[in-house]
Amino acid sequence: MKTEKAFFIGDNFLLRSNQAVRFYHEHAARMPIIDYHNHLSPKDIAEDRKFKNITEAWLEGDHYKWRAMRSNGVPERYCTGDATPEEKFMKWAETVPFTMRNPLYHWTHLELRNYFGVNELLDKSSAQRIYEHCSNQLNQDSHSVRSLLKMQKVEVLCTTDDPTDTLEYHKTFAAQNAGFKMFPTFRPDKSFAAHDPIVYREYLQKLSAAAGVTINNFDDLLSALRKRIDFFESLGCRASDHGLESLFFHPDGEKNAPALFIRLLAGDSLDAVETIMFKSAVLTNLCKMYHSRGWVQQFHLGAQRNNSSRMMRELGPDTGFDSIGEYPQGLFMAKFFDNLDSTNQLARTIIYNLNPADNELFATMTGNFNDGSVPGKMQFGSGWWFLDQKDGMEKQMNALSNMGLISRFVGMVTDSRSFLSFPRHEYFRRILCNLFGTDVENGELPDSDNIPKIIERICYQNAREYFEFR
Repeated sequence: MKTEKAFFIGDNFLLRSNQAVRFYHEHAARMPIIDYHNHLSPKDIAEDRKFKNITEAWLEGDHYKWRAMRSNGVPERYCTGDATPEEKFMKWAETVPFTMRNPLYHWTHLELRNYFGVNELLDKSSAQRIYEHCSNQLNQDSHSVRSLLKMQKVEVLCTTDDPTDTLEYHKTFAAQNAGFKMFPTFRPDKSFAAHDPIVYREYLQKLSAAAGVTINNFDDLLSALRKRIDFFESLGCRASDHGLESLFFHPDGEKNAPALFIRLLAGDSLDAVETIMFKSAVLTNLCKMYHSRGWVQQFHLGAQRNNSSRMMRELGPDTGFDSIGEYPQGLFMAKFFDNLDSTNQLARTIIYNLNPADNELFATMTGNFNDGSVPGKMQFGSGWWFLDQKDGMEKQMNALSNMGLISRFVGMVTDSRSFLSFPRHEYFRRILCNLFGTDVENGELPDSDNIPKIIERICYQNAREYFEFR
Protein backbone atom coordinates (compact mmCIF):
# COMPACT_ATOMS: atom_id res chain seq x y z
CA MET A 1 0.00 0.00 0.00
CA LYS A 2 1.01 3.56 -0.64
CA THR A 3 2.16 5.29 2.55
CA GLU A 4 2.02 9.03 3.07
CA LYS A 5 4.96 10.42 5.09
CA ALA A 6 2.79 12.70 7.17
CA PHE A 7 -0.38 10.67 7.61
CA PHE A 8 -2.45 12.60 10.11
CA ILE A 9 -3.12 9.60 12.38
CA GLY A 10 0.23 8.90 13.99
CA ASP A 11 1.25 7.24 17.21
CA ASN A 12 0.41 10.37 19.20
CA PHE A 13 -2.91 11.17 17.54
CA LEU A 14 -5.12 13.28 19.88
CA LEU A 15 -2.38 13.36 22.54
CA ARG A 16 -1.41 16.99 23.06
CA SER A 17 1.14 16.74 25.84
CA ASN A 18 4.07 14.59 26.90
CA GLN A 19 2.07 13.43 29.89
CA ALA A 20 -0.81 12.32 27.67
CA VAL A 21 1.63 10.42 25.44
CA ARG A 22 3.06 8.62 28.46
CA PHE A 23 -0.35 7.81 29.95
CA TYR A 24 -1.58 6.39 26.68
CA HIS A 25 1.37 4.36 25.43
CA GLU A 26 2.59 3.06 28.80
CA HIS A 27 -0.82 2.37 30.34
CA ALA A 28 -4.06 2.75 28.37
CA ALA A 29 -2.87 1.09 25.15
CA ARG A 30 -1.75 -2.01 27.02
CA MET A 31 -5.15 -2.77 28.50
CA PRO A 32 -7.38 -5.52 27.05
CA ILE A 33 -10.90 -4.59 25.96
CA ILE A 34 -14.11 -5.50 27.74
CA ASP A 35 -16.88 -4.46 25.36
CA TYR A 36 -19.92 -4.94 27.56
CA HIS A 37 -22.49 -3.54 25.11
CA ASN A 38 -22.65 -4.10 21.37
CA HIS A 39 -24.95 -5.41 18.67
CA LEU A 40 -22.58 -7.86 17.04
CA SER A 41 -23.81 -11.11 15.50
CA PRO A 42 -23.25 -14.14 17.77
CA LYS A 43 -23.56 -16.31 14.66
CA ASP A 44 -20.67 -14.55 12.95
CA ILE A 45 -18.52 -14.99 16.05
CA ALA A 46 -19.43 -18.62 16.66
CA GLU A 47 -18.81 -19.50 13.01
CA ASP A 48 -15.72 -17.26 12.75
CA ARG A 49 -17.07 -15.59 9.64
CA LYS A 50 -14.76 -14.37 6.91
CA PHE A 51 -16.08 -11.39 4.98
CA LYS A 52 -15.97 -11.51 1.20
CA ASN A 53 -14.99 -7.85 0.92
CA ILE A 54 -14.58 -4.63 2.90
CA THR A 55 -18.14 -3.55 2.06
CA GLU A 56 -19.58 -6.55 3.92
CA ALA A 57 -17.42 -5.84 6.93
CA TRP A 58 -17.78 -2.07 6.92
CA LEU A 59 -21.07 -0.95 5.38
CA GLU A 60 -23.37 -3.86 6.13
CA GLY A 61 -25.76 -2.55 8.78
CA ASP A 62 -23.80 0.63 9.56
CA HIS A 63 -26.41 3.37 9.74
CA TYR A 64 -23.76 5.92 10.76
CA LYS A 65 -22.22 5.64 7.31
CA TRP A 66 -25.58 5.48 5.55
CA ARG A 67 -26.65 8.76 7.15
CA ALA A 68 -23.47 10.45 5.96
CA MET A 69 -23.85 9.07 2.45
CA ARG A 70 -27.44 10.26 2.19
CA SER A 71 -26.39 13.68 3.45
CA ASN A 72 -23.80 13.72 0.68
CA GLY A 73 -26.45 13.09 -1.96
CA VAL A 74 -25.81 9.36 -2.44
CA PRO A 75 -28.92 7.48 -3.65
CA GLU A 76 -30.33 4.77 -1.38
CA ARG A 77 -29.37 1.90 -3.67
CA TYR A 78 -25.73 2.53 -2.71
CA CYS A 79 -26.58 2.44 1.02
CA THR A 80 -29.08 -0.35 1.60
CA GLY A 81 -30.06 -1.18 -1.98
CA ASP A 82 -29.00 -3.49 -4.78
CA ALA A 83 -25.76 -1.83 -5.86
CA THR A 84 -22.75 -4.14 -5.93
CA PRO A 85 -20.38 -4.24 -2.93
CA GLU A 86 -17.73 -2.44 -4.97
CA GLU A 87 -20.16 0.27 -6.08
CA LYS A 88 -21.26 0.84 -2.49
CA PHE A 89 -17.68 1.13 -1.30
CA MET A 90 -16.84 3.64 -4.03
CA LYS A 91 -19.75 5.84 -2.97
CA TRP A 92 -18.60 5.65 0.64
CA ALA A 93 -15.05 6.53 -0.41
CA GLU A 94 -16.35 9.54 -2.31
CA THR A 95 -18.24 10.60 0.83
CA VAL A 96 -15.34 10.26 3.27
CA PRO A 97 -13.61 13.60 2.40
CA PHE A 98 -16.92 15.33 3.15
CA THR A 99 -17.02 13.81 6.66
CA MET A 100 -14.18 15.98 7.98
CA ARG A 101 -14.93 17.03 11.59
CA ASN A 102 -17.46 14.21 11.85
CA PRO A 103 -16.14 11.31 13.97
CA LEU A 104 -16.58 9.06 10.95
CA TYR A 105 -13.50 10.67 9.43
CA HIS A 106 -11.37 9.66 12.40
CA TRP A 107 -12.94 6.22 12.82
CA THR A 108 -12.58 5.41 9.13
CA HIS A 109 -8.87 6.08 9.05
CA LEU A 110 -8.21 4.49 12.45
CA GLU A 111 -9.91 1.31 11.27
CA LEU A 112 -8.01 1.25 7.99
CA ARG A 113 -4.75 1.80 9.85
CA ASN A 114 -5.32 -0.66 12.71
CA TYR A 115 -6.79 -3.58 10.82
CA PHE A 116 -5.25 -3.27 7.37
CA GLY A 117 -2.09 -1.17 7.72
CA VAL A 118 -3.49 1.53 5.44
CA ASN A 119 -1.78 4.87 6.08
CA GLU A 120 -3.35 7.02 3.40
CA LEU A 121 -6.54 8.98 3.06
CA LEU A 122 -9.59 7.24 1.68
CA ASP A 123 -11.11 9.19 -1.20
CA LYS A 124 -12.18 8.65 -4.79
CA SER A 125 -8.61 8.37 -6.04
CA SER A 126 -7.50 5.75 -3.48
CA ALA A 127 -10.78 3.84 -3.29
CA GLN A 128 -10.09 1.02 -5.75
CA ARG A 129 -6.63 0.33 -4.34
CA ILE A 130 -7.87 0.30 -0.74
CA TYR A 131 -10.93 -1.81 -1.62
CA GLU A 132 -8.77 -4.52 -3.19
CA HIS A 133 -6.13 -4.41 -0.44
CA CYS A 134 -8.63 -4.71 2.43
CA SER A 135 -10.85 -7.25 0.68
CA ASN A 136 -7.85 -9.47 -0.02
CA GLN A 137 -6.88 -9.41 3.65
CA LEU A 138 -10.43 -10.15 4.77
CA ASN A 139 -10.38 -13.33 2.74
CA GLN A 140 -7.49 -14.63 4.85
CA ASP A 141 -7.64 -16.42 8.21
CA SER A 142 -5.69 -13.49 9.64
CA HIS A 143 -8.78 -11.31 9.21
CA SER A 144 -11.62 -13.62 10.18
CA VAL A 145 -14.08 -12.24 12.72
CA ARG A 146 -12.24 -13.75 15.68
CA SER A 147 -8.88 -12.62 14.35
CA LEU A 148 -10.21 -9.06 14.03
CA LEU A 149 -11.33 -9.17 17.66
CA LYS A 150 -8.01 -10.60 18.85
CA MET A 151 -6.12 -7.86 16.98
CA GLN A 152 -7.79 -5.37 19.30
CA LYS A 153 -7.12 -7.45 22.45
CA VAL A 154 -10.79 -8.12 23.11
CA GLU A 155 -11.14 -10.18 26.28
CA VAL A 156 -14.92 -10.09 26.77
CA LEU A 157 -17.77 -8.95 24.55
CA CYS A 158 -21.48 -8.93 25.32
CA THR A 159 -24.04 -9.15 22.55
CA THR A 160 -27.61 -7.83 22.84
CA ASP A 161 -30.29 -10.52 22.82
CA ASP A 162 -34.07 -10.77 23.11
CA PRO A 163 -35.51 -13.06 25.82
CA THR A 164 -36.93 -15.30 23.09
CA ASP A 165 -33.54 -15.88 21.44
CA THR A 166 -32.34 -19.48 21.48
CA LEU A 167 -28.76 -18.37 22.15
CA GLU A 168 -27.69 -21.34 20.07
CA TYR A 169 -24.55 -19.57 18.89
CA HIS A 170 -23.61 -18.65 22.43
CA LYS A 171 -23.88 -22.34 23.31
CA THR A 172 -21.71 -23.29 20.35
CA PHE A 173 -19.13 -20.64 21.18
CA ALA A 174 -19.02 -21.52 24.88
CA ALA A 175 -17.89 -25.03 23.96
CA GLN A 176 -14.97 -23.72 21.93
CA ASN A 177 -11.61 -22.33 22.98
CA ALA A 178 -11.59 -19.01 21.14
CA GLY A 179 -9.20 -17.06 23.35
CA PHE A 180 -11.87 -14.57 24.48
CA LYS A 181 -15.36 -14.74 25.97
CA MET A 182 -18.75 -13.89 24.52
CA PHE A 183 -21.79 -13.51 26.74
CA PRO A 184 -25.43 -12.60 26.01
CA THR A 185 -27.16 -9.52 27.39
CA PHE A 186 -30.86 -9.68 28.30
CA ARG A 187 -32.86 -7.05 26.31
CA PRO A 188 -36.54 -7.48 27.30
CA ASP A 189 -38.07 -4.28 25.89
CA LYS A 190 -40.67 -6.20 23.88
CA SER A 191 -41.93 -7.92 27.01
CA PHE A 192 -43.61 -4.73 28.19
CA ALA A 193 -44.20 -2.95 24.85
CA ALA A 194 -47.97 -2.83 25.34
CA HIS A 195 -48.76 0.11 23.05
CA ASP A 196 -49.83 -2.27 20.25
CA PRO A 197 -51.89 -5.18 21.69
CA ILE A 198 -51.79 -7.23 18.47
CA VAL A 199 -48.00 -7.10 18.15
CA TYR A 200 -47.66 -7.63 21.89
CA ARG A 201 -49.77 -10.78 21.90
CA GLU A 202 -47.71 -12.17 19.01
CA TYR A 203 -44.59 -11.56 21.05
CA LEU A 204 -46.10 -13.28 24.09
CA GLN A 205 -46.61 -16.41 22.00
CA LYS A 206 -42.90 -16.43 21.16
CA LEU A 207 -41.97 -15.83 24.81
CA SER A 208 -44.31 -18.59 25.93
CA ALA A 209 -42.73 -21.08 23.53
CA ALA A 210 -39.18 -20.08 24.48
CA ALA A 211 -39.83 -20.34 28.22
CA GLY A 212 -42.09 -23.40 28.11
CA VAL A 213 -44.70 -21.46 30.09
CA THR A 214 -48.33 -20.96 29.09
CA ILE A 215 -48.94 -17.26 29.64
CA ASN A 216 -52.50 -16.73 30.81
CA ASN A 217 -51.96 -14.04 33.46
CA PHE A 218 -49.45 -11.54 34.81
CA ASP A 219 -47.78 -14.05 37.11
CA ASP A 220 -47.26 -16.34 34.12
CA LEU A 221 -45.57 -13.48 32.27
CA LEU A 222 -43.18 -12.93 35.16
CA SER A 223 -42.55 -16.66 35.44
CA ALA A 224 -41.68 -16.86 31.74
CA LEU A 225 -39.28 -13.93 32.04
CA ARG A 226 -37.71 -15.45 35.14
CA LYS A 227 -37.06 -18.70 33.29
CA ARG A 228 -35.45 -16.86 30.41
CA ILE A 229 -33.25 -14.92 32.84
CA ASP A 230 -32.17 -18.24 34.34
CA PHE A 231 -31.37 -19.53 30.86
CA PHE A 232 -29.35 -16.44 29.96
CA GLU A 233 -27.46 -16.68 33.23
CA SER A 234 -26.56 -20.31 32.51
CA LEU A 235 -24.62 -19.01 29.50
CA GLY A 236 -22.72 -16.36 31.46
CA CYS A 237 -25.07 -13.40 31.17
CA ARG A 238 -24.26 -10.73 33.76
CA ALA A 239 -26.25 -7.78 32.43
CA SER A 240 -29.54 -6.56 31.06
CA ASP A 241 -30.11 -3.64 28.73
CA HIS A 242 -33.09 -1.45 27.91
CA GLY A 243 -33.55 1.09 25.13
CA LEU A 244 -36.21 3.57 26.25
CA GLU A 245 -37.25 7.14 25.57
CA SER A 246 -37.20 7.68 29.32
CA LEU A 247 -37.77 5.71 32.49
CA PHE A 248 -41.32 5.50 33.78
CA PHE A 249 -42.98 4.89 37.13
CA HIS A 250 -46.51 4.73 38.47
CA PRO A 251 -47.19 3.92 42.15
CA ASP A 252 -50.29 1.91 41.22
CA GLY A 253 -48.59 -0.11 38.53
CA GLU A 254 -47.98 -3.29 40.52
CA LYS A 255 -51.52 -3.29 41.91
CA ASN A 256 -53.22 -2.83 38.54
CA ALA A 257 -50.89 -4.79 36.26
CA PRO A 258 -52.70 -8.16 36.56
CA ALA A 259 -56.01 -6.71 35.38
CA LEU A 260 -54.36 -4.65 32.67
CA PHE A 261 -52.56 -7.73 31.39
CA ILE A 262 -55.84 -9.67 31.07
CA ARG A 263 -57.22 -6.81 29.00
CA LEU A 264 -54.16 -6.89 26.74
CA LEU A 265 -54.61 -10.63 26.23
CA ALA A 266 -58.23 -9.95 25.23
CA GLY A 267 -57.03 -7.47 22.60
CA ASP A 268 -57.99 -4.27 24.40
CA SER A 269 -55.89 -1.14 24.08
CA LEU A 270 -54.64 0.64 27.18
CA ASP A 271 -54.76 4.39 27.55
CA ALA A 272 -51.58 6.38 28.20
CA VAL A 273 -51.72 6.17 31.99
CA GLU A 274 -52.60 2.47 31.96
CA THR A 275 -49.73 1.78 29.59
CA ILE A 276 -47.30 3.46 32.00
CA MET A 277 -48.76 1.47 34.89
CA PHE A 278 -48.24 -1.80 33.06
CA LYS A 279 -44.77 -1.03 31.77
CA SER A 280 -43.70 0.21 35.19
CA ALA A 281 -44.87 -3.01 36.85
CA VAL A 282 -43.12 -5.32 34.39
CA LEU A 283 -39.85 -3.40 34.42
CA THR A 284 -39.86 -3.10 38.21
CA ASN A 285 -40.25 -6.85 38.56
CA LEU A 286 -37.50 -7.46 36.03
CA CYS A 287 -35.15 -5.16 37.92
CA LYS A 288 -35.81 -7.06 41.14
CA MET A 289 -34.86 -10.26 39.32
CA TYR A 290 -31.62 -8.66 38.13
CA HIS A 291 -30.80 -7.57 41.66
CA SER A 292 -31.37 -11.05 43.06
CA ARG A 293 -28.79 -12.44 40.62
CA GLY A 294 -26.21 -9.70 41.05
CA TRP A 295 -26.61 -8.52 37.45
CA VAL A 296 -25.91 -5.05 36.08
CA GLN A 297 -28.88 -3.24 34.55
CA GLN A 298 -28.33 -0.73 31.74
CA PHE A 299 -30.71 1.95 30.51
CA HIS A 300 -30.06 3.68 27.17
CA LEU A 301 -32.36 6.68 27.30
CA GLY A 302 -33.40 9.46 24.97
CA ALA A 303 -33.51 8.23 21.36
CA GLN A 304 -36.30 9.51 19.11
CA ARG A 305 -36.66 6.68 16.64
CA ASN A 306 -38.00 6.17 13.11
CA ASN A 307 -38.63 9.84 12.39
CA SER A 308 -39.18 9.27 8.68
CA SER A 309 -42.36 7.22 8.33
CA ARG A 310 -41.70 6.79 4.61
CA MET A 311 -38.26 5.27 5.18
CA MET A 312 -39.58 3.20 8.07
CA ARG A 313 -42.08 1.65 5.67
CA GLU A 314 -39.43 1.07 3.03
CA LEU A 315 -36.43 -0.04 5.10
CA GLY A 316 -37.61 -0.79 8.63
CA PRO A 317 -36.00 0.27 11.93
CA ASP A 318 -32.29 0.85 12.69
CA THR A 319 -31.50 2.15 9.23
CA GLY A 320 -30.39 5.68 10.10
CA PHE A 321 -33.51 7.75 10.70
CA ASP A 322 -33.30 8.19 14.46
CA SER A 323 -32.22 11.30 16.36
CA ILE A 324 -31.66 12.77 19.78
CA GLY A 325 -34.98 13.13 21.59
CA GLU A 326 -36.16 15.76 24.02
CA TYR A 327 -37.80 13.87 26.86
CA PRO A 328 -38.17 14.67 30.57
CA GLN A 329 -35.71 12.36 32.32
CA GLY A 330 -35.14 13.29 35.96
CA LEU A 331 -38.41 13.02 37.85
CA PHE A 332 -39.53 9.52 36.93
CA MET A 333 -35.99 8.16 36.82
CA ALA A 334 -35.65 9.20 40.46
CA LYS A 335 -39.03 7.69 41.36
CA PHE A 336 -38.23 4.44 39.56
CA PHE A 337 -34.85 4.00 41.24
CA ASP A 338 -36.19 5.11 44.63
CA ASN A 339 -38.96 2.53 44.47
CA LEU A 340 -36.37 -0.22 44.02
CA ASP A 341 -33.94 1.29 46.51
CA SER A 342 -36.62 1.59 49.19
CA THR A 343 -36.60 -2.21 49.54
CA ASN A 344 -32.85 -2.49 48.84
CA GLN A 345 -33.50 -4.13 45.45
CA LEU A 346 -31.72 -1.64 43.21
CA ALA A 347 -29.13 -3.49 41.15
CA ARG A 348 -25.86 -2.04 39.93
CA THR A 349 -27.00 0.38 37.24
CA ILE A 350 -25.59 2.20 34.21
CA ILE A 351 -27.60 5.06 32.71
CA TYR A 352 -26.72 6.46 29.27
CA ASN A 353 -28.16 9.71 27.96
CA LEU A 354 -28.49 10.63 24.31
CA ASN A 355 -29.27 14.31 24.84
CA PRO A 356 -26.12 16.16 25.99
CA ALA A 357 -28.32 18.67 27.77
CA ASP A 358 -28.92 15.89 30.31
CA ASN A 359 -25.24 15.26 31.14
CA GLU A 360 -25.27 16.91 34.55
CA LEU A 361 -28.71 15.51 35.35
CA PHE A 362 -27.53 11.95 34.72
CA ALA A 363 -24.21 12.49 36.48
CA THR A 364 -25.90 13.77 39.63
CA MET A 365 -28.71 11.18 39.51
CA THR A 366 -26.18 8.40 40.02
CA GLY A 367 -24.99 9.99 43.25
CA ASN A 368 -28.48 9.83 44.71
CA PHE A 369 -28.44 6.03 44.91
CA ASN A 370 -24.86 5.09 45.65
CA ASP A 371 -24.99 3.39 49.03
CA GLY A 372 -21.41 2.31 49.68
CA SER A 373 -22.17 -1.34 48.95
CA VAL A 374 -20.23 -1.40 45.66
CA PRO A 375 -17.67 1.10 44.31
CA GLY A 376 -19.39 3.00 41.52
CA LYS A 377 -22.65 1.08 41.97
CA MET A 378 -24.53 3.73 39.96
CA GLN A 379 -22.73 4.63 36.73
CA PHE A 380 -23.13 7.52 34.29
CA GLY A 381 -22.45 5.59 31.10
CA SER A 382 -20.07 6.51 28.31
CA GLY A 383 -20.97 8.80 25.44
CA TRP A 384 -23.51 6.85 23.39
CA TRP A 385 -24.58 6.88 19.74
CA PHE A 386 -24.58 10.53 18.65
CA LEU A 387 -22.34 11.34 21.63
CA ASP A 388 -19.61 8.72 21.14
CA GLN A 389 -17.37 11.32 19.51
CA LYS A 390 -14.60 13.54 20.86
CA ASP A 391 -16.74 16.42 22.09
CA GLY A 392 -19.42 14.09 23.48
CA MET A 393 -16.90 11.93 25.32
CA GLU A 394 -15.10 14.92 26.79
CA LYS A 395 -18.36 16.47 28.02
CA GLN A 396 -19.53 13.19 29.52
CA MET A 397 -16.22 12.66 31.32
CA ASN A 398 -16.06 16.25 32.51
CA ALA A 399 -19.61 16.07 33.89
CA LEU A 400 -18.79 12.78 35.60
CA SER A 401 -15.56 14.21 37.00
CA ASN A 402 -17.29 17.30 38.33
CA MET A 403 -20.33 15.54 39.80
CA GLY A 404 -18.97 12.12 40.75
CA LEU A 405 -15.88 9.88 40.62
CA ILE A 406 -14.43 9.34 37.18
CA SER A 407 -11.90 7.01 38.84
CA ARG A 408 -14.74 4.47 39.26
CA PHE A 409 -16.01 4.83 35.67
CA VAL A 410 -16.45 1.52 33.78
CA GLY A 411 -15.34 3.06 30.49
CA MET A 412 -16.22 2.73 26.84
CA VAL A 413 -18.37 0.42 24.72
CA THR A 414 -18.64 0.16 20.93
CA ASP A 415 -22.48 -0.09 20.81
CA SER A 416 -21.83 -1.24 17.25
CA ARG A 417 -22.89 -3.78 14.66
CA SER A 418 -19.47 -3.70 12.97
CA PHE A 419 -16.53 -5.96 13.77
CA LEU A 420 -14.26 -3.13 12.63
CA SER A 421 -15.54 -0.72 15.29
CA PHE A 422 -13.18 -1.61 18.15
CA PRO A 423 -10.77 1.28 17.53
CA ARG A 424 -13.49 3.33 19.24
CA HIS A 425 -11.95 2.04 22.46
CA GLU A 426 -8.60 3.42 21.32
CA TYR A 427 -10.27 6.70 20.41
CA PHE A 428 -11.82 6.90 23.88
CA ARG A 429 -8.57 5.99 25.59
CA ARG A 430 -6.61 8.64 23.73
CA ILE A 431 -9.21 11.27 24.68
CA LEU A 432 -9.18 10.09 28.30
CA CYS A 433 -5.38 10.27 28.49
CA ASN A 434 -5.36 13.69 26.89
CA LEU A 435 -7.80 15.01 29.52
CA PHE A 436 -5.63 13.79 32.39
CA GLY A 437 -2.42 14.80 30.63
CA THR A 438 -3.67 18.33 30.05
CA ASP A 439 -4.62 18.69 33.71
CA VAL A 440 -1.15 17.55 34.80
CA GLU A 441 0.59 19.85 32.32
CA ASN A 442 -1.55 22.77 33.53
CA GLY A 443 -0.71 22.07 37.15
CA GLU A 444 -4.33 21.19 37.97
CA LEU A 445 -3.39 17.64 38.99
CA PRO A 446 -0.14 16.31 40.48
CA ASP A 447 2.21 14.14 38.47
CA SER A 448 1.20 11.25 40.65
CA ASP A 449 1.48 7.47 40.28
CA ASN A 450 -2.26 7.36 41.00
CA ILE A 451 -3.17 8.76 37.59
CA PRO A 452 -1.81 5.85 35.51
CA LYS A 453 -3.60 3.47 37.87
CA ILE A 454 -6.86 5.36 37.45
CA ILE A 455 -6.48 5.32 33.66
CA GLU A 456 -5.89 1.56 33.65
CA ARG A 457 -8.93 1.09 35.87
CA ILE A 458 -11.17 3.15 33.60
CA CYS A 459 -9.95 1.35 30.48
CA TYR A 460 -10.30 -2.16 31.85
CA GLN A 461 -10.17 -3.10 35.52
CA ASN A 462 -13.29 -1.26 36.70
CA ALA A 463 -15.48 -3.05 34.15
CA ARG A 464 -13.91 -6.41 34.97
CA GLU A 465 -14.69 -6.00 38.66
CA TYR A 466 -18.09 -4.36 38.16
CA PHE A 467 -19.66 -7.02 35.93
CA GLU A 468 -18.03 -10.01 37.64
CA PHE A 469 -17.78 -12.00 34.40
CA ARG A 470 -17.04 -15.65 35.08
